[in-house]
Amino acid sequence: MTESTIIELNNVEIKQQQNVVLKNITLKINKGEFVYFVGKTGSGKSSLLKSLYGDISINDGAANVLNYDIIKSRRKKILSLRRKMGIVFQDFELLMDRSVSDNLKFVMKATGWRGKQKINTAINELLEKVGMTEKANSYPHLISGGEQQRIAIARALVNDPELILADEPTGNLDPETSFHIMNLLKEISSNGKTIIMATHDYNTIEKFKGRIIKFENQHISE
Repeated sequence: MTESTIIELNNVEIKQQQNVVLKNITLKINKGEFVYFVGKTGSGKSSLLKSLYGDISINDGAANVLNYDIIKSRRKKILSLRRKMGIVFQDFELLMDRSVSDNLKFVMKATGWRGKQKINTAINELLEKVGMTEKANSYPHLISGGEQQRIAIARALVNDPELILADEPTGNLDPETSFHIMNLLKEISSNGKTIIMATHDYNTIEKFKGRIIKFENQHISE
């Protein structure tokens, strides 16, 4: 891998329950790119995203993410890798039994943050970044879907990751809210972060330009 390369896959094959989902996947992504994974539901977009953070095993080929060999790395190394990336889910996956602020605090403590003042300062900065400071003490079920996704993005930014993986982040949102979330992701990308976003929303792709990787018939193309 070159210094600017953040992901490099060579002849990767991914199976789920013995069924081949993707095969012969060769892909290189550099720092600072905004990349769309585009294709129908079931075309393998989410499977490839999950393989990048070690949630789905890669059966064959070579795969390097953030200088980690994700095929050969042990569990402890995979957990270390995940701390260097941010993950944004379609259904937000926030903890409903605690406030917005405590959702962020939970992730911080789980990833080694220490010091009450340091944590509280970072939480304020993160919420300001996503325009949600006034919702710090609200509970997720009392705020809108768009606001929940903003919190999910703040959570993904906790450890200042080089790479953000977003799986259908606008899939459950109305068009206007989706527009605001995409603006936020593009702003984050403009600060040098690499973002990979799985989507089948072609309107979004038209409005917010990026590199497009198409998924079809177990293969990818550009």
